[in-house]
Amino acid sequence: MSWLARVIRGTMASELKTKVPIPRNGVDYRGKIVLAPMVRSGELPSRLTALHYGADLVWGPETVDRSMIGTTRRFNPDTRTIDWTRKPSLGAKTPPADIKDSIIYRMHPEKEKGKLIFQIGTSNPDFAVQAARLVAADVAGIDVNAGCPKPFSTHDGMGAALLRTPDKLVAILEALVKNIVPEFEIGISVKIRILDTAAETETLVRRLVATGITGLTVHCRTTPMRPRERAIRGQLRMIADVCREAGVACLMNGDVENRDQALELIQEYGVDGAMIATAAEKNPSCFRSSADGSILPWEQVVEQYVRYAMEVENKFGNTKFLLCQMIPGKQPAYRTVSSCKSYTKICELLGFEHLMERAREVDISLDIDPDNAGKKNSNKKANNSALAAGGNMAESRTKPQAKKSLSGRGVSTQTEAAPAEAMVIPA
Repeated sequence: MSWLARVIRGTMASELKTKVPIPRNGVDYRGKIVLAPMVRSGELPSRLTALHYGADLVWGPETVDRSMIGTTRRFNPDTRTIDWTRKPSLGAKTPPADIKDSIIYRMHPEKEKGKLIFQIGTSNPDFAVQAARLVAADVAGIDVNAGCPKPFSTHDGMGAALLRTPDKLVAILEALVKNIVPEFEIGISVKIRILDTAAETETLVRRLVATGITGLTVHCRTTPMRPRERAIRGQLRMIADVCREAGVACLMNGDVENRDQALELIQEYGVDGAMIATAAEKNPSCFRSSADGSILPWEQVVEQYVRYAMEVENKFGNTKFLLCQMIPGKQPAYRTVSSCKSYTKICELLGFEHLMERAREVDISLDIDPDNAGKKNSNKKANNSALAAGGNMAESRTKPQAKKSLSGRGVSTQTEAAPAEAMVIPA
């Protein structure tokens, strides 16, 4: 055996020896091009569309631990989905018994099996474990969000705020590895951002990969940076090397536009996989390789997305939001869709006549007027809180009121105005 062959064989053996084992029900992130976790843009129909066009794995939107704790898991026979629901509090300690449940998280057990990673927003190890237990049997992995810079994530020490409290972040990961991995046999991972210096980032990454996680994703921007600023990849190879040394898969994120580019970046920086965000929000066919025909026209992709949205009876507001990301702003369809209030009108205006029957069924199921009047008001109820406080607000809005005179409303009429000599006239 030649010297070079022995070196290569020794390196491969070393890598195999140090690789963190992938649990039986988990998934290896290596060699994967995946959909990034995105609030609003990571709901079920978006994930199904990404998988349809070739995404290897999909991350759900960040879901806060406390919003999951207390939910009830139900199988929905109409949409074939698993829903985690709870009654909205509406600011009350005890929600009204007849109020409709809110869907906190939804997944498709058949189409997302072995492909869905649940991302959790947390700043508390105990809450993280409680929330993860509710979904761990249905997903392929649990990912901790330590990279989102938005206030809704950082205000309670979650998201990118965890980068400033590494002890807490390590404690969360260790708690999940200790409690979730043995019971459910899935992997735990984390998504971070780079810090100001390579030395700071390396110190953090070395601590994280020592917790027993199977994967780490790095968004190549610092916390203050926004998507319009170009990703910084100067630290990426160092992070990949640290992860490989610990046997942890490393994914990159930030300005990844399509599958072919992702594969080139993987080769260039030595990472194990790549995550696509904004480009997938605009056109999820970006997961197609050039050999498969590359990116498709927006019209074709939009139709596929609408099909999935109606199949799972997605909340209409979320569907319209995504359509407004996918339809180019200069297209006439953009303006017409942005004013729609029903699936029926969406299909009519986009020329999807073959989907009209299903659209009407979904509208009725979601209590939407198919003819574009939006949510029906037939079930509108009185404001119980106002009535309990002695008011009749809901009733007063529906009854005609006698119009008060100006003087009765405390407004001076011209005849009641102050004398002319007392008035100040600006020069």
